Formats: sequence, structure tokens, C-alpha cells
Amino acid sequence: MQNMADKLLTRYEELKAQISFHNYRYHVLDAPIISDLEYDRLLNELKKIEADHPDWITSDSPTQRAGARPADRFEKIRHPAAILSLANAFGADDARAWLERVKKLDDRVEKAKFIVEPKIDGLSVVLHYRDGIFVQGATRGDGEVGEDITSNLRTIRAIPLKIPVARNKELGPSPLVPRNLVVRGEAFIPIKEFDELNKKLEEAGEKTYLNPRNTAAGSLRQLDPQLTASRPLTLLVYQVVYSEGGQVPTSQWELLEYLKALGFPVADAAKRFNDLESAIAYTETWNEGRDKLTYEADGMVIKIDDLNLAADLGFVGKDPRGAIAFKFPAREVTTTLTGIEVEVGRTGVLTPKAVLDAVEINGVIVKSATLHNFDFIAEKDIRVGDRVLVKRAGEVIPYVIGPVVDARTGKEKTYKPPTKCPACGQAVEHLEGEVAWYCVNAACPAQLLRNVEHFVSRGAMDIEGLGTELVKILVESSLVSDVADLFALTIKDLAVINEELNKKRREKNPPKTAVKTAAKKAPDKRPEKLFNAILEAKNRPLHRLIIGLGIHGVGEVMAKDLSATFGSLDKLADTTVDDLMSIEGVGPNIAESIVDWFATPSNKKLLGKLKKVGVWPTVEQKVSQSSGKLSGLTFVVTGTLPTLSRDGVKEFIESNGGKVIDSVSKKTSYLVLGENPGSKLEKAQSLGVKVIDEAELRKLAV
Repeated sequence: MQNMADKLLTRYEELKAQISFHNYRYHVLDAPIISDLEYDRLLNELKKIEADHPDWITSDSPTQRAGARPADRFEKIRHPAAILSLANAFGADDARAWLERVKKLDDRVEKAKFIVEPKIDGLSVVLHYRDGIFVQGATRGDGEVGEDITSNLRTIRAIPLKIPVARNKELGPSPLVPRNLVVRGEAFIPIKEFDELNKKLEEAGEKTYLNPRNTAAGSLRQLDPQLTASRPLTLLVYQVVYSEGGQVPTSQWELLEYLKALGFPVADAAKRFNDLESAIAYTETWNEGRDKLTYEADGMVIKIDDLNLAADLGFVGKDPRGAIAFKFPAREVTTTLTGIEVEVGRTGVLTPKAVLDAVEINGVIVKSATLHNFDFIAEKDIRVGDRVLVKRAGEVIPYVIGPVVDARTGKEKTYKPPTKCPACGQAVEHLEGEVAWYCVNAACPAQLLRNVEHFVSRGAMDIEGLGTELVKILVESSLVSDVADLFALTIKDLAVINEELNKKRREKNPPKTAVKTAAKKAPDKRPEKLFNAILEAKNRPLHRLIIGLGIHGVGEVMAKDLSATFGSLDKLADTTVDDLMSIEGVGPNIAESIVDWFATPSNKKLLGKLKKVGVWPTVEQKVSQSSGKLSGLTFVVTGTLPTLSRDGVKEFIESNGGKVIDSVSKKTSYLVLGENPGSKLEKAQSLGVKVIDEAELRKLAV
């Protein structure tokens, strides 16, 4: 009996150590290594042991604190009241059990109303206002003391720097603002903005982020507020921590309306209910519907609406009794990575894919997941045979978060990236400083379909009528093995694929009724139109052909520069890295990418075929930019401008003699900055490039 008690005590000490470690990883380093579900299991096991052995509880138990200690790189701020976490419910029965427990403590609970709010997966922050002015902001820290991140929080546009904010007349006067007011909210990056941020980073060849929560936390804990400002952070507010003066509502529902009236953003998904069952029913609708939220949420919070009653109910350890977190089913699981396969995209980017032991995530059987890129595999030290943490959100492709290192047996094998393209056998290219590995063979079969789609697109050769469905049939029928084959197609070829397309469409959407008519069926003129559109594409200017070739790193602006500088593909094919780097906006990686593309034998063969079929455009005349107030100046634009669209600002600059380029370099004159800028801002700051807004740009042109 004593031996069993000793074993349980040993397990108890192990749990305390593990949970404290994971608290540190999550709250201090912003780098968790286990899922929320696994963490909750550990914590629940600890709570059960403490419930059976209350005499074992010590002050260092994770149940006696709300989080981990703040990092040392920021000044520390003591909160005016404890910033607490919540107990968890993992289903309707847990929520009902919570209500039954608190009913026994206070009869008023029987008639209580309930508020349901989203449990946002972000970083909890505390905002201080004095006489309506934002004076200080902090992280939650350990619940008692947080980190001073005031300068970083000021960069979030959703945070009012002065309250009350300006209001529409129909809303009436603002509430009286307390002399001292401290509110709590959750800072986060919306899913759409997070995806756009990663897309920009990927296009720039920079490292992407794993999830919005860690990105938001890391952004707010930057020492340089300008770096925080470059991230699309926002927040929602839901609690008054402390107030002095003014009349703060004592109902959570009215409090949310009060906060909204003061100018704070609050969750639209919040609702009030007369009974717990209605609140549970609403909460459960978000289990399947959480992808409709614009932000990551790992559950919904059910709160007693009467704040005085909630306060009187007190706490269990550090958990307030007046609210509970109703957690969604896990979207993160662990399974074994049995292998790594490599896929080749349109641009030749090689993407590693994890082959997994089948595992269920939120009702879906998952057998494979993305590994992002080869640098990610190396940085996370992911090995074949590892136990890995996998996440799936909605319809998004599952991805591997990282390995569970403690589960290793020593039999796992380190992975090495391929040196040859798995689709065509050509040597792959990895440019220094970039994440991606490339196959630069334009004739690579894995890239062919997407290459042809890109070649005929409006921004490239603009072959009208040649859509995705027709391109797919052309490739599958072997009529097109590279883009040059398009110009060898006959009207007869096009008639055959057109009929194949019509057949597929009829099979997909069969006519409901047969319409009989004596009139003769009109001939299908689509093949002839397509043939003429292909002929017309032979006359496209040089820069459009360069775009169509899909050379890595070469967009519209650079294609125009290359066209104007070299005048023909013959000269461009013979250029050197040094010659290319003399062009504004061309760095060593892009220069090397261009030279390598033209040096690849299969690409040389493609160029020969294009020349033979007459697709070899002549040089475009350089447009004079010698006149205009912006003459001799180069601009890079990032973010969304107040009045000018991306095309509009480009037209404005060029019409005044200036030049717009894609990437920032030391030669760039100005970076034009709008809302939600990308990584170009950081690069401009590091190179000392002057940053201006739209108003300053307009002044330069006057």
C-alpha cells in the first residue's frame, strides 16, 4: 500500500514538473511542443491527484498559479487584479456538472442568465487608461505580473489611444469614462491576414510562420515596435479588470455593450441566453462552424451574466467559478511519420509531404500532411519514424507542427533533401538565403499543366478562350508537351479537344429535356476562334513572353526591365549574373535564377522550338522617363494605400516619370507604405531606405 502511494507521489511530482515546463514553453517562449488537448490531460490528471490528496498541494503546483513567469527582456508590471485562466469543459455533460456545482453555492444561480463568447487563441493583454488616455499595456504573464509592451500595443490600430472614440450621432452620447480604467482583451492575427502574410514571406523567399497564435505572441514581444507594426495584429476586449470613477455595468452582456460604446472592439459572436441548455446548444453550433470565425478559436466561454454573482462565487484554486471554457474537439494529434515524399509545383518548387500512420483529426482520417519546406524539416529536426504532432483546421491541408522528441527510440532516420527532381531527374537548385528548392526544367512533367496555364494567362501571353479545362485536355492527350507546342496546333486538333470538352460538360450536366427543332444547328466556331487567338499571341511583346516562361523571381516589372535592357531572348540567354545585377531590383539570387534557367538544356530546347514556330518578339522601345517630378526615382509599394489601388499608384508614379519595382534594395529611392505592410518594410528599414506614405508621395510629384 505504501509502495502504491510512493508511486503516485512520484507521478504527482513528475506532472508538476512537466506542466510547469509546458507552461514555460507556451507563455514565456511562445513555442509549445504539445497540443492543448495533451496539456489539458496532464492538468486534469494533476487535479484529480490533488483532489484525492489535498495535503500534497504546495505553492509551486501549476494549479496554484495562472501561468508562467514573464520573460526578462521587458519591464515588469503588476496587474491591479489577478488575470486568471478558466477551468475546461470537454462537452455538454461537463458544462452541466459545472452548473450543478455552483448552484449548491448560491441559490441565485438557479435564475442566472449566461453569456457565450469565443475563446480566441491569441495573446491575453491588459490595457491601462488614465482619464481616457491609453498609458500602459502588458501581457498576462503569470497572472499577477506581466511584461510592459506598451509601445508594441500602440501599433495595433484596433486599440483606441483615447476613449471615448468618435461616435455617430445616432448612437447617442458616450458613457462616462472612468478616471482609471483597466481592460483585458485578446490580441491575435486574423486567419486571412495570417495567410496573406505567409504568402508574402514565401514569395520573398523568407521563412513562413506556423500558426497565428505564435505569430501574434512573437510579434507583440518584439523589442522594436516597428517590427510589431508590420504585422496585421488586432484584438477583441471582453473584461474590465479595474475601474475608478464612472459607472461600469454589473452584467457581462451590458459590459460588452459598454466596452463597444467606449470604442473597444468586442466579439460579434457573443450572445446572451436565459438558461444553460440554450447556451450549450449555441456553443455546439460553433464546433462545426468555427471556420466561419475570422480568427482561430479553441472553444467558447460560458459565463454567468451577473458579474456580482460571478464574483461572489469565488474561485477554485485559481479558476473563477463564474465561467467555464467549453473546448472544441482537438484539431491536433500525434502519430508516426513513416516516410517523406516530394511533390513538384508549377514554379518548380519542391514541397516535402509527410506520409503518416492513419489518424483521425476532428472526424477526418488523415494519412498525409505538409512539411512546409526542407528548411522546416531541418530546423525542427523531423526524422522518418518520429512521433509527430499534426494539426488540421477546417478544410485546410493537415500539416506537421514538429516531432515529439521524448518519444524517440533511436531508430529514427535523419532526412536529406533530394538532389534531383523526383519527376524529371534534373538536378535541383537551392539559392542561398531562400527556403525553397527548385526544379528549373520547364519541360518537367510535374510542372507542365500549371506551366501551360500560366503561359496562356492574361498577364502573360493572354490566349483568350484557352482555359483550365482545355489546357488539361491538351496535356492529357499529349498534343502539348511544352508551351511551344501550342503554336503547332491545327484547327483540326482544336476541334477534337473542343468536342472532348463538350462531351465532359454534357456528362457532368446532362440536359433535362431534349429540345427538337427543325433549324439547322449552328457550327461551333470555338476551334477557329482559338486558332486565331493562338496566332495573335505570336505578336505579344517580349516582356509578356518572358513572364510566360515562368522564370523564378521574374514578375511583370522585372520582365519589362529585362526586355528593355536586352532587347531579345538571344541576348538575355547570353547574359551573366554581374550584368543582371546592374539592373535596379535584381539581386544575386534572382540573377542566378535567370542565368540557370537559360542554361538548362531542356529550356534551351524550348526556346529553339518557340523560335522555330515564330514566337520570337522584337525589342520593345524604352519609355522615356526623363520628364516629371519623380524622374530618376525608384519606388517599392507595400500594404494598402488610402485612395490608390496597386495599379493606381503604379500609374501615378510612372506618369510622373518615376519607376516602380518589386523588391527593395539599396538603390531604392522610397518605400511607399500602406496598411498591413509585408516584409518589405523590415528590409527597407534595415537598408536605410526612406519610408513615405501616400500623402508624402503626392507631395513629391507636385
